[in-house]
Amino acid sequence: MQGKTIAVATLVAGTLDIASAMILTALRGRSVTGMLQSVASGPFGEWPQTSGWIGAATGLAVHFAIMAAMVAAFVAASRLLPRMREWRLLYGVAYGALLYLIMYWIVIPLRWPPNPGAAITPMSVLMPLAIHILLVGIPIAWIVTAAQNVRKSAI
Repeated sequence: MQGKTIAVATLVAGTLDIASAMILTALRGRSVTGMLQSVASGPFGEWPQTSGWIGAATGLAVHFAIMAAMVAAFVAASRLLPRMREWRLLYGVAYGALLYLIMYWIVIPLRWPPNPGAAITPMSVLMPLAIHILLVGIPIAWIVTAAQNVRKSAI
């Protein structure tokens, strides 16, 4: 049953997150294929950047693999903190914010060091933070804790 919960939460949060990335990329006049290739280049180096749709598909797979790890971590934490079931919205907000901090302040800068002249603006922080809270953290918390509540009430 936990595998199904992880799969559903990964599919929902992963789809919401990547859809928002695709929309924002297109609105900025950039290539969605290029964005997905960039995601793939994180763990696989530069080859996805020149591999067309294969590089983009690899980026999509990488994205969902990372999301599955995020969901699995929440499932593990929820076993240690049973109050998460009662406070799912609060924990979803907190988890989304934590994931934002990890991705945008640790993972991305380690892979792609920031341009020294690049400015941090309110929008460059608030937009991805809101996306991680609303489209990743809350859906993960809601789906995982709802499944746990169903299992608990069935016992």
